[in-house]
Amino acid sequence: MNMTNNWPSVLAKLQEAGTPEIVINLFKRHYENLCSGQDAFLRESTIQPATDVVDAETLSDVNRELGREYLQSVAVLKLNGGLGTGMGLEGPKSLLPVRGDDTFLAFILRQSSKLSVPLVLMNSFSTETQTAEAIKALGQDDVQVISFLQHQVPKIDAQTMAPAEWPADPQLQWCPPGHGDIYAALVTSGTLKKLLAQGKRYLFVSNADNLGATMDLAILGHFIGSGKSFLMEVADRTAADRKGGHLARSKSGGLVLREKAQCHPDEEQEFQDVSRYRYFNTNNLWLDLVAISEFLDANDGVLSLPTITNRKTVDPKDSSSPAVFQLETAMGAAIEALPNTDAIRVPRSRFAPVKTTGDLLAVRSDAYEVRSDASVGLVAERNGVPPNVKLDDRYFKKIADLEQRVEAVPSLRHCDSLTITGNVNLSPGIICTGDVTLTGPDSNTPTQIPPGNYQ
Repeated sequence: MNMTNNWPSVLAKLQEAGTPEIVINLFKRHYENLCSGQDAFLRESTIQPATDVVDAETLSDVNRELGREYLQSVAVLKLNGGLGTGMGLEGPKSLLPVRGDDTFLAFILRQSSKLSVPLVLMNSFSTETQTAEAIKALGQDDVQVISFLQHQVPKIDAQTMAPAEWPADPQLQWCPPGHGDIYAALVTSGTLKKLLAQGKRYLFVSNADNLGATMDLAILGHFIGSGKSFLMEVADRTAADRKGGHLARSKSGGLVLREKAQCHPDEEQEFQDVSRYRYFNTNNLWLDLVAISEFLDANDGVLSLPTITNRKTVDPKDSSSPAVFQLETAMGAAIEALPNTDAIRVPRSRFAPVKTTGDLLAVRSDAYEVRSDASVGLVAERNGVPPNVKLDDRYFKKIADLEQRVEAVPSLRHCDSLTITGNVNLSPGIICTGDVTLTGPDSNTPTQIPPGNYQ
């Protein structure tokens, strides 16, 4: 593919939208990679397993005290650009109630309040207004909230390589450039300078829907003591994670992150081998803002990350709409782009995102508890292992379906797995122990599951 004829139209679209020069230059490089047909795969011949990762569970009180000493030099950043469309929500996913009436955002604000650290939100154009209104309504005035917007880039028509056109809904012509945009957006929004001016050197970054991603003073102390510019929290891969990205090392010894889109089809078996590639990225990151600012200053504000090409349709709800390419980057890929980076193994409990209604049902159950620091985590007897909840998408995919069919959340405190197949309503007083399967009819009329002990 040749970009000569179409880059001017892409550039014009970016400029008309007022896109900062840094973002235009970054997008041009990704567009060039797409058009050139350049091999974007990370081949087995170029990487090796990462095995020598520090274990957070071996950190000491010395690390914790160092973290406590430097707490006033820290801010917490949550990626808040996501909509809960997959679960039938109309607005920001962070506004979804997860425990009673309390939303992700409510817990995040309370955690920041208890730590007395600023909360930084990277919003999208879709989440900015509703999030601001929700923060005002929650009335957590003792928390300094700093918000900034991630950028937008054009979707590329897969046939013409020109910017995608969709007059029926022009906003669908645009997409976010992945959470790797965080570095450019911190610069162009002025947020990086603002944080540094406030004396905030360290930034803990995580997804807003990950209830396990709370400020850990021992990890903070380890990060500060290490003198690294970037630290990625990784967790053990299981069979359930085999199709997701993993940590590896380049042949020169540096750490790299290989995403699914970077796996060559011929090497799928190696990619999915969780005993070979043992760790996945939790998307919990620790950044030294001074080190990153110095790097960006020396590189014209650009942190060059690998291109991730996602094939979609311009209207994600209409599979017959034109095929497009969405060019994205992953923020974890900075582990190979920045100097002096590292990873740390953390328990699985620090990775607890709510991606499905099954995840939500688990978090709402008695397998989890709200702690004194306003975090939400597994009760002690779970030993860090969440119940595996799988709900029939035909009847439980949307939040409205879940609310309609679950009168009261069942007890999952001693449940290893809960699988629901078919159309059922759950009565109050259901207790699940071990591995439980509840089955209903494939019809419009649900079966009522009565109270009782199920195992």
